[in-house]
Amino acid sequence: MMKNHSGSSLLNNGQTPNHIRERNGRKCPSGGGGGGGGGLLRVSLRGYGFCMGALFVFCLGSLFYQLNGGPPQILLDIRQYLGDSTFQDDHQSFAPRVLTFPSQVVYNRVGKCGSRTVVMLLKLLAERHHFNLVSSEIHNKTRLSKHEQIALMKNITSIPEPFLYTRHVHFLNFTSFKIEQPVYFNIIRDPINRFLSNYFFRRFGDFRGEQFHLLRTPNMKDEERYLDINVCILENYPECSNPRIFYIIPYFCGQHPKCREPGVWALERAKQNVIENYLLVGILEELEDVLLLLERLLPQYFSGALDIYKGPDYMKMGKLTSTVRKYTPTLEALQVLYHRMSYEYEFYNFIRDQFHLTKRKIGLKSQARPPAFTPEFLHELAIRTPEPLEEDEEVDTALEDANSWPIQM
Repeated sequence: MMKNHSGSSLLNNGQTPNHIRERNGRKCPSGGGGGGGGGLLRVSLRGYGFCMGALFVFCLGSLFYQLNGGPPQILLDIRQYLGDSTFQDDHQSFAPRVLTFPSQVVYNRVGKCGSRTVVMLLKLLAERHHFNLVSSEIHNKTRLSKHEQIALMKNITSIPEPFLYTRHVHFLNFTSFKIEQPVYFNIIRDPINRFLSNYFFRRFGDFRGEQFHLLRTPNMKDEERYLDINVCILENYPECSNPRIFYIIPYFCGQHPKCREPGVWALERAKQNVIENYLLVGILEELEDVLLLLERLLPQYFSGALDIYKGPDYMKMGKLTSTVRKYTPTLEALQVLYHRMSYEYEFYNFIRDQFHLTKRKIGLKSQARPPAFTPEFLHELAIRTPEPLEEDEEVDTALEDANSWPIQM
């Protein structure tokens, strides 16, 4: 510690210490006139330049903050990595903190896209990794009012962390209600295959029980239950025409009313939400690769998922969820259906490309399967597609849109 000797006799005698009188081998003018003023001027200009530079940086940072709706992401990432610390903490040696894993995960599962298979897998993983799995039993309410959205989001975020919440529900934008956004993931499949699976599942269920489907659709008449799918498509039945088959995109577009209208607006908004809000959207045709990526991206939830999935006991359970009496329509019917699902296929191809890009980035060198249906078959027959069903057209209550049916896979 330096001691203060300012009370020495030198000051009393009017003498100036040498270390004050001499700077760089030159003596300061005793009168403190013009030379001293020049020194002050130089210091003032330097300080002025520093202040102006700091002000410029502050203004630039403030502008960047406002244009982007918050601080730069890199600053948030650095702050998350370092954690909250004081000045003293920042000037001491300490071990770097590890970024915390996502503790709030939402799987807003799309109907008939393997979700029952994944939920069964999640139940086993929750026991192994000790996270809270909440699987909603509400299957027939995917569109919510604003009050219902807020209530559901508050319920979700009140689950003890770490948690994984899953439900058939269209995308919820937590941040628009000033609630912390969880991590999203999802899985989709070829749109025609999804439609066929849903069509026959509603009528005949799966191998879990012969009469199970009767409990799900008790009011369905025999003429509807045994309606030939080719007739349904070619004769433009409501269940097989737009907007009833516009099903996958709304799950990613969100709760806006326009998300249920087949068109470019809903398609582009769904793509944007995937890019901004989803950690991963996989495709059912490559489910093993989806599980591998989830193991890499969310190891605290999915570590060991692929081993469980490929195990003999789990494979036996998975076969019980296969749809009964499913068959492929004629080529003519497929062409009509493909034309009606053009937006769905554009979205599916977008997701497929993004998924394959993610696999390449992570270094996953598995073989990608070819799509189930390709545009080539459209050239084999020249079929005029009937006009889509209007939104305000009345339909039989037994033919409610696909969103209203309690679909789990």
